[in-house]
Amino acid sequence: MQKNNAHRVTASQVMDSNPSILHMDETIGYGVGLVMKHRYRNIPVVDSEGRYHGMFGVNSLLRLVLPQAAVFERGLSSIPFVAESLRDLRIRLKSVEDKPVTYCMSEHIEVVAPDTLLVETMLKLYKTRSSLPVVEPESGRLYGMISYWDIGAKILEQEI
Repeated sequence: MQKNNAHRVTASQVMDSNPSILHMDETIGYGVGLVMKHRYRNIPVVDSEGRYHGMFGVNSLLRLVLPQAAVFERGLSSIPFVAESLRDLRIRLKSVEDKPVTYCMSEHIEVVAPDTLLVETMLKLYKTRSSLPVVEPESGRLYGMISYWDIGAKILEQEI
């Protein structure tokens, strides 16, 4: 059976082309508000030209409130001897809320190009376990975001 190349689905066909974004100069406090209000795992961070620079999300927040010894490159793998209150964690977060999101965004998140084939995109989603930014390789411009939900919805729309 021969595959029909006319039906090759790409990332740009399944992405959310209007995702929530953060600008590089927006504050951590503002980003925290978006993450918590909408229960986002990650929000792309872009510059004034719409170029993608990284992601701000739940891992960024955890990194901010965990003790530093736990988040170093070769930090502690377990910290049962550290007892902090929710108030202690809130104080730690409060101390950085006015800094820009670039202070703690993740810059090494996997991305896909708009013309990346669907199955390759799905494999990256599976391996990274996180939504993927769709970034135009030449300009670095953010085109959209792809989540499990975006692809799931497109699959369920198909007639069989």
